[in-house]
Amino acid sequence: MRLCNAMVLILDSSAIFAMEDLPQDDIAVPAGVVDELRRYNDKRVDRWGDLLRVSECTERAIAKVRETALKSGDAGRLSDVDVHVIALAIDLDGIVLTDDFSIQNVCKIMNIEYRPVGTEGIKKVEKWNYRCNGCGKWYKEKMSDCPVCGSSMKAHRKR
Repeated sequence: MRLCNAMVLILDSSAIFAMEDLPQDDIAVPAGVVDELRRYNDKRVDRWGDLLRVSECTERAIAKVRETALKSGDAGRLSDVDVHVIALAIDLDGIVLTDDFSIQNVCKIMNIEYRPVGTEGIKKVEKWNYRCNGCGKWYKEKMSDCPVCGSSMKAHRKR
């Protein structure tokens, strides 16, 4: 719930990587975003760490995001951190700042406001299928290996 119509911005790692300065709004991130910044030794986490409100999202919001991502085919393209970014936007009624096209795709489907930072963003909602690089069999969900031949999978836009 938003108090006094204050805008809450939910940032993913791609947004932070694209920024020189943080916006002057209320900013929230899931813990995984801070972990990713540390993993990449990004110095912004030292400069901005106190300005990033680390918040956790509800399991209910996570389940909604995963269900939507399964239907769109984005489940295999979203990391757990990505899912938590979108879920946090649901819980805090926030606006997602991201350059990740799969996050934008799921946000658009779920009617969650999002803004790209360093890119133009997506033009339309995309649906995804996955094709085995070996035998060519198509799947609706990404798997680590093809169950038929054991080869890797590649995402393709659904036509």
